[in-house]
Parts: sequence; structure tokens; C-alpha cells
Amino acid sequence: MKFARNLLFIALVSLSSLLLAQNQQPSGDWAAVEKALGRSGQAQPDGAMKFSMPRKDLKVTVDGLEVKPGLALGSWVAFSKPQGDAMLMGDLVLTEDEVGPVMAKLESSGVQITALHNHVLHESPRVMYMHIGAHGDPAKLAGAVHDAVALTKTPGPDSGPAPAAQQDIGINTNQIEEALGHKGKVNGGIFQVGVPRAEQITHGGMVVPPSMGLATALNFQPTGNGKAAITGDFVLLGKEVNPVIQALRSNGIQVTALHTHMLDEQPRIFFVHFWANDDAVKLAKGLRAALDQTNSKK
Repeated sequence: MKFARNLLFIALVSLSSLLLAQNQQPSGDWAAVEKALGRSGQAQPDGAMKFSMPRKDLKVTVDGLEVKPGLALGSWVAFSKPQGDAMLMGDLVLTEDEVGPVMAKLESSGVQITALHNHVLHESPRVMYMHIGAHGDPAKLAGAVHDAVALTKTPGPDSGPAPAAQQDIGINTNQIEEALGHKGKVNGGIFQVGVPRAEQITHGGMVVPPSMGLATALNFQPTGNGKAAITGDFVLLGKEVNPVIQALRSNGIQVTALHTHMLDEQPRIFFVHFWANDDAVKLAKGLRAALDQTNSKK
């Protein structure tokens, strides 16, 4: 009996060690993708791998305010899985002169252009946003994105350690979270909040993880005296578009763009971008009024 218990204990320990080893090796699965893209990615809680490429080279102002990369200048691409028929989605921040060469390179590599448009108004210099999508081998897709981004002045990956998160950036993030009903994080001096949709969204028959551009993004850049510039985008069903626009405008938040980011998603999704610069908590309450018009996760 004791011998049998010992065998069972050994078997359980072996199984636990195997499962632990599997859970501790996600980076190895993504190694080929990271090598092809020339950057390290960040694993997302929903299983996707996301690569950030902030346009720190650009000095862009909106209504006289210099925009930090984390507010509205963050190129990114994300992959649904590390092997097989993976899904790629992304958003590339480009100057006007970069649009043509990048589009040609991506198209020649089998990556689709799914949208090209503005996100903000009155910015200087002019900035365009190119949304992309593809299905296929993730390492090959990553190589295609690498070659396209190489045609821009997008900086390479940071070689130093990541800066420590600032606890106090000049706005009351606790009150903002309370007003929004959602938690956020500080990233590069920007307070960022992501709010996923409640329903599942598919693209090309595959479920799209929220981190691949399907979470409403609410970004706050402090501008002094408790104020913040806000921008981002609401992820909406068609029937939600105008109620959200009305809620934003009635709370002093400018609507700067309305468009699609994808081509054959189900259900059909629209994106409403916005801008304001005012008391941060006041604006958070306005954003909450707009969120209340959507089927977002609580």
C-alpha cells in the first residue's frame, strides 16, 4: 500500500513538473516570430502576442500639445498563435511619405491593407494610420512586417531595461478608474485603459482576441493642473455608433474619426476616435457616459 502511494506521489510530481515546464516556455514557441520581426513581444492574457513599435522619432503636436507616443503614436502588430494558420492584425503609424512604400511592400508579401485614415485632427506634421491583417505562417508574416517597417524611420527596439512605472503622473488615476469603472496602467507617462467587448468577434472564421485591437482604448496624457489630453477609440456595433457620438459630444469630447479597421469581421465593427483636453476626472465621466451606451465588459 505504501509502495503504491509512493508511485502515485512520484507520478503526480512528474505530471506537475511537466505542466509547469510547458507553462514556463511560451517564449520558446514565439522565438521564430520574434526573430523574424527583430523585436521581443509581450504575451497577452488572452493568448495573443503583441509587438509595440512606438514612433518615438516623430514630434507631433495637436492643438499645440506635443503628443507622447503612448497617447496616439504607437504602431503595433499582434499574432493569435505562434505556429500554423495564425492571424495577424496591426496598426502602423506612418508619415504621408511612408504610406506608399509600406503599402507596396506589405501587398507584395501577402499582408492585406484593411484601412488607411486619420485618428486625430489638426496634428502637425500629418500622420496616417495603416491597419493591416493576414492569415498564415506567423514567422513569415512577421518577416513581411519587419521589411515594411524597415522602410520607415520607426526606431528599433529599446536595448535598455524598461523604465519603472510612474505612480504619480499628475492626474488622479484612482478617481479616473472609479469614474470609468475599469482599471488602467501607466505606460510611458500615459494612463491607459482598455475595455473589451462583451461578445465574441470573429475574422475570417477565427475568434479575435480583444488585445488584437478589439478593446476600447482610453488614453490620458497629463497636461498640468489635473488636466489631461484624451484620445483613443471606441469599438462599436453599428447601432451603438450614434449614441456614443452623442454622449461624447454632450460631454465636451470631440469626435475626430469614424471608420472601420477590418474587412470581414462578424459582427460588423466600427471605430469612433475622440479628442479633448480638460479636467481628467471630468473627461473620464464623459467617457463613462459613452461606455454605458455599449455592450462592453463590466
